[in-house]
Amino acid sequence: MQPIARFAVTVWPRNGSRSTRCPETGPSPPEGKDIVVTTPGLVRWVPLLFVPLWSTGFIGAKYALPYIEPFTLLMIRMYLTLGVFLLLIGLYRSRWPGLWGAANSMVAGALIHGAYLGGVFAAIKAGMAAGLAALLVGLQPLLTAFIAWAWSGQRITGVQALGLVAGLLGVALVLLPGELHGRVFAFPPVAFAFISIALLGISLGTLYQKRYCGGIELLTGTFCQYSAAALIMTFLSFSFETREIQWTVPLLSALLWLVFGLSLTAVLLLMLMIRHGESTKVASYFYLTPPVTAVFAWLLFGETLAPSGILGIGITALGVYLVVKSPRWRSC
Repeated sequence: MQPIARFAVTVWPRNGSRSTRCPETGPSPPEGKDIVVTTPGLVRWVPLLFVPLWSTGFIGAKYALPYIEPFTLLMIRMYLTLGVFLLLIGLYRSRWPGLWGAANSMVAGALIHGAYLGGVFAAIKAGMAAGLAALLVGLQPLLTAFIAWAWSGQRITGVQALGLVAGLLGVALVLLPGELHGRVFAFPPVAFAFISIALLGISLGTLYQKRYCGGIELLTGTFCQYSAAALIMTFLSFSFETREIQWTVPLLSALLWLVFGLSLTAVLLLMLMIRHGESTKVASYFYLTPPVTAVFAWLLFGETLAPSGILGIGITALGVYLVVKSPRWRSC
């Protein structure tokens, strides 16, 4: 076991003599400061923190949505997050991207935060069960791998393809027993349209972020992403919702967690993983989200986990291992 100090995140000037960029990400801006990973070992540990944090998204929504409409919740969350990021940008004196970099970041944000979050929340609001929504969004690694292959020729080996299929099977084993118990997979077509938008958004957003936003500093780049998402949620909230809010302790607690736990911590970890790893590898970690969410739901809400679900968690973990074990997918 290496000392924990080896895995610290350090702030280095971008014009310093020490380079931290990966070969795939392109050159860094010449000036300014940013949150930079100076030890490759840290990146290998990031998924262990990212997966449980990202999995709490459905849990936070379950606490908050009885008191607020989904797009209004996301709108408030985005503007609060922008305020937090402005403070961090001032603290670290991060360099703002140029016009083209800001535009690329906003496109990535519209896909990762706007289309994905908006699509999931809208699908659930339209009548799709949360478990089924999580399962369908769990197809992201397969879609990302296919798009990466078609778009950039990123090769997928037979073992890695087997891992992708195993991950999907594991997700199904976790979620399907609860969904099939006394219920059928029937939902309005509009709900399927919304969840398809979410799936396509997070898949394309991951690839776009990797290809076009690698040289942009994390804090200012993510701020631009949230700016795009905030505009989208503002339009959706004022166009389709009443914006009535019941301010309660559960709502405030969930909102604070969604801002600091998800929008700040989890999303910065996601940006780090995208910057330091290939898109298909990063996408494979999303396979772990539905099973971990099921465990949280069991612990917090008493929702039972069938034996097949426990087996599914193991199969999912195996699938992720098969996808990420390739030496060429290790962090720079």
